[in-house]
Amino acid sequence: MRITDDLSEYSFMGDFDTIVIGAGHAGCEAGLISARMGMKTLMLSMNLEAVAMMPCNPSIGGTGKGHLVCEVDALGGEMGINIDKTFIQSKMLNTSKGPAVHSLRAQADKNRYHLEMKKTIEDQENLFLKQAEVTDLIINDDGAVCGVVTKAMARYSCRTAVMATGTFLGGKIFIGDAAYSGGPSGLAASDELADNLYREGFPLRRFKTGTPARMLGRSLDYSKMKVQHGDDQIVPFSFMNEGRDIGGNRADCWLSYTNEDTHKIILDNIHRSAMYSGNITGVGPRYCPSIEDKVSRFRDRKRHQLFVEPEGLDTDEMYIQGMSTSLPEDVQESFYHTIPGLEHGEIVRPAYAIEYDCIDPLSLRPSLESKRVKNLFCAGQFNGSSGYEEAAAQGIIAGINSARKIQGMDPLVLRRDQAYIGVLIDDLVTKGTDEPYRILTSRAEYRLLLRQDNADQRLTPIGYAYGSVSQERYEKYLRKQQRISDEVDRLKHKRIDMASMQEFLREIGAPESRDNPCFFDLLKRPEVRYDYLERVDDETRPRLTRNEITEIEVEIKYAGYIEKQRSNVKKLRQMENRRLPENIDYGSIRGLRLEAVEKLNRIRPETVGQASRISGVNPADVNVLLIYLEKESRSRKVKGNDRPEADRCRD
Repeated sequence: MRITDDLSEYSFMGDFDTIVIGAGHAGCEAGLISARMGMKTLMLSMNLEAVAMMPCNPSIGGTGKGHLVCEVDALGGEMGINIDKTFIQSKMLNTSKGPAVHSLRAQADKNRYHLEMKKTIEDQENLFLKQAEVTDLIINDDGAVCGVVTKAMARYSCRTAVMATGTFLGGKIFIGDAAYSGGPSGLAASDELADNLYREGFPLRRFKTGTPARMLGRSLDYSKMKVQHGDDQIVPFSFMNEGRDIGGNRADCWLSYTNEDTHKIILDNIHRSAMYSGNITGVGPRYCPSIEDKVSRFRDRKRHQLFVEPEGLDTDEMYIQGMSTSLPEDVQESFYHTIPGLEHGEIVRPAYAIEYDCIDPLSLRPSLESKRVKNLFCAGQFNGSSGYEEAAAQGIIAGINSARKIQGMDPLVLRRDQAYIGVLIDDLVTKGTDEPYRILTSRAEYRLLLRQDNADQRLTPIGYAYGSVSQERYEKYLRKQQRISDEVDRLKHKRIDMASMQEFLREIGAPESRDNPCFFDLLKRPEVRYDYLERVDDETRPRLTRNEITEIEVEIKYAGYIEKQRSNVKKLRQMENRRLPENIDYGSIRGLRLEAVEKLNRIRPETVGQASRISGVNPADVNVLLIYLEKESRSRKVKGNDRPEADRCRD
């Protein structure tokens, strides 16, 4: 609604710097970081039970996603700290592969995760949490958001706002032929806000996601499944917990498989699935398909794996990972019961699909500010992404940039070579997405630079400079970097006698050396690990954390590859940083193809680098842009030189 509309019927309830609409994983990070940066911040949630709620899988992290959690943490966020408090099993994935794709994943106690995050929000200075359903934005004559109104006829004013509505916006639940308005986990949908955003002209579209059934743990036969233990040595998500004992694993997961009987029941009833009956119009996530999708698309596969995961320590509910569906309840009962270990499983929450409204992310700036409404920042599934971790990553950037907008300072925009967060946001606002977007390690061109272990090295100094990182965190980071630097320097100067070194190499099965290298050069060998050197190190070794050791090893062993990637980044950065005028008319630039003109005028990229990644803009178009900018630059220089000369003549 516009500020010129009649607002007299709404009770004025307070003035805030920032209002965060939604308290899911995006909203929590946005609200906390905004308050920590000194902004008086209001978080509004339709239901306080939805604060940091996990409506789908009971885990944080995973391939690519673990990188995002570590980056959120390095910028001063809360997700890593909260999962370290509430995990019940932790595991590092992809350890058989290179360090670039090592990804931490932790099973969460869902209820404890929610309660701990809610308590953190309640204890945060400058942050006010309230249960209320936002039904509309208030937009002033300048086209900037300046407040919100609620279903209870309350009005709040603000200077910036963050939209983080998750899957609540226009939410609709599907179970077979049953279809009704609803949000995740049995909560209500936000229908009025969706209608008003449509009316205001926001470019919204429908996406779909889903969740599997939950079963009663005591009704399952675990002897027919393969147990999945966590790691013996726990690696914390948060850099603030490095070197601390955060506890151990307190639960196991189990692996089982579908079979031909499962597939037959699904295929015989696939016409009853909301996905296949035509009831669902929204686009679902390609990388997280429903079980009927898997069975239908891969008919040659004899089985599909599924994981049975505990939802918490104080509940007997088990999450059936990999088995989301929109089939009716009776069909769910039938096919779940064909799976080894689940034959007598009691379903306590049926699987369902949910359709919801989200914005076209091409309508957002790289800062996550709306191009349509000033001072409105958007984050999470509202932006067309999927996943708790992707939501948190966008939430912290939206929160930082909403605060910096109030402070009159430049926004934080992370490059693709700086962070997976940079890859995620750049993909969304530059390329857009036709399905719920999920981060993948394959999306990052500079994976070796963007490792989990060095997220603080990449981002904590940036966060400190932009005001999101506390002094305590920054000083801890500096001490860590000093320890790493000191140890690398020691390794460069440390040697042992030739005979001892040859004996050491024989012991670990490594080829003998013709010279006597220092420990630094020894570590370049693939067979030599930092821990192995302790056998021949006669000096007192520093007490380093596992993360510090990993960082030392990777930087030494992969030095050549890392330097090559850094060199490529340096070459590309010059083009990346060439800014494009905001009011440029691409149709007036000779040489640009019609498709490029249409895409550039619609997306309005801020830099040449961003323009080069737009689908439909080819290298020839980029060259045309560079030539245009060079001509404009020369023209400005000529005009700039003419004026002083004319002034001198006139004087």
